[in-house]
Amino acid sequence: MEVDPVDDLIAMTPCDGLLPVTIGDVTLTEDLPVAMTSIAPYAGQDEALNAALKDAHGLDFPAINRSTVKADARAIWFGQGIALLQGPAAAIELAKFAALTDQSDGWAVVRLEGKGAADVLARLAPVDLRRQNFKQGHTVRTELAHMMASITRIGPDALQIMVFRSMARTLVHDLKTAMAGVAARG
Repeated sequence: MEVDPVDDLIAMTPCDGLLPVTIGDVTLTEDLPVAMTSIAPYAGQDEALNAALKDAHGLDFPAINRSTVKADARAIWFGQGIALLQGPAAAIELAKFAALTDQSDGWAVVRLEGKGAADVLARLAPVDLRRQNFKQGHTVRTELAHMMASITRIGPDALQIMVFRSMARTLVHDLKTAMAGVAARG
């Protein structure tokens, strides 16, 4: 009997078997958006894209270092002239105004939550992520330890962190080490 190698494949999330973990007052869990799509407006199509994004998903195209949220959809500023739509698959109508690229399998997405979350990230990222400076809806592309990351404040004490999927194990290791350091400080 011949075995189809595809039958042996098992879908795994980027942080499969690594999370959740709680150390001290901080919890690290994996976020699993249904879809993630980069949206890069064509030249001169910014306004038309914003209107189409609002019609299709109820979101504005995010300003620099900001994100917009509506129900189960989030648009995150992702670099010069690019946003990342998390949640539903991007409406096909957006393709008239922007290049759409499926990023769903390319990123590890985690949520760091608890009153010491910003203290944990202070050990790893060279940006001030304290609540008074990095408010809900703010986002930044920055270095996290030795990885490039996207960090978005999604709640008063909750931050979403994204790194390339290939760095998931390293991300969890570095965050757990920082969480233990903050908890030991006590």
